Amino acid sequence: MKTESSFTDVVEEKVIAGILGLMTVLTFSNVIARYVFNSNILWALELTVFLFAWLVLLGASYAVKKGAHLGVDVLINLFPEKVRRALGLFAAFTCIGFAFLLLKGSWDYWANFANLPATEGRWFPTGFEDKFREKGWYEVNDIPMPETFAWLADIFNEGEPYEKIPRFIPYLILPLSMFLLLVRFCQAFWMIWTGKTDRIIASHEVEDELEEIREQVGKAD
Repeated sequence: MKTESSFTDVVEEKVIAGILGLMTVLTFSNVIARYVFNSNILWALELTVFLFAWLVLLGASYAVKKGAHLGVDVLINLFPEKVRRALGLFAAFTCIGFAFLLLKGSWDYWANFANLPATEGRWFPTGFEDKFREKGWYEVNDIPMPETFAWLADIFNEGEPYEKIPRFIPYLILPLSMFLLLVRFCQAFWMIWTGKTDRIIASHEVEDELEEIREQVGKAD
C-alpha cells in the first residue's frame, strides 16, 4: 500500500516531525531549567503530554495510509489470491466500522467542550442532542492562554478571558484523528477492491532490511 509522496504526505510528515521536535525542545529546556537554574517550566509537562497524544493519534492514521503498521500474514499467504482479497475486504470493512465508532465516541467526548452538541444513539448516531451542558469554559491545568488566541473567549466563554487554554483545543485531536483514521481505512478498502493490494496493512520492514543485508553481504563476498 505504499504510494508516492504527495502534498498531504509532506504536510502530515512536517506536522508529525514538528510535534516531535517541539516535545524534544520542551523536555530538554525543562531539564536545563530544573538542574541548572533550579527552576521549573510549570506548563511544559502538560503540554508535552498533549503533544505526545497528538503525535500518536496522527501517526496512527498516517501509518495506515502508508501501510506501516505491523501485520501477521503467515496464514493469509497460504490462501489463493481471491481468498486473500476477500479476507482483506472483510478486514478493511471491520476496521471502517471500528473507526466509525471511535469517531462517534471522540466527537461525543469533545463536542460539549466546544459548546457543540454530541450525537444521540448508543452505537450509531441517530441525531444530535437538543439540550447539553456547554463546557467551553473548561481550561487545562497549567498551559497559559496565548494573547494571540484571546478572541476565542468571545466565542466560547461569553467574553470572559481565559487564564489557561480551553480544553477543546488539545482535545480536538480526538475527532480529527479518528476522522483521518476512518478515511485511511476507506482508502485501504478501495485499494483492495480495485486490486492494487490484497490486504489492509502488513509492514515487512524487517524482511526488507534482512534482504538488504543479504545483498550487502553477497556483494562483499
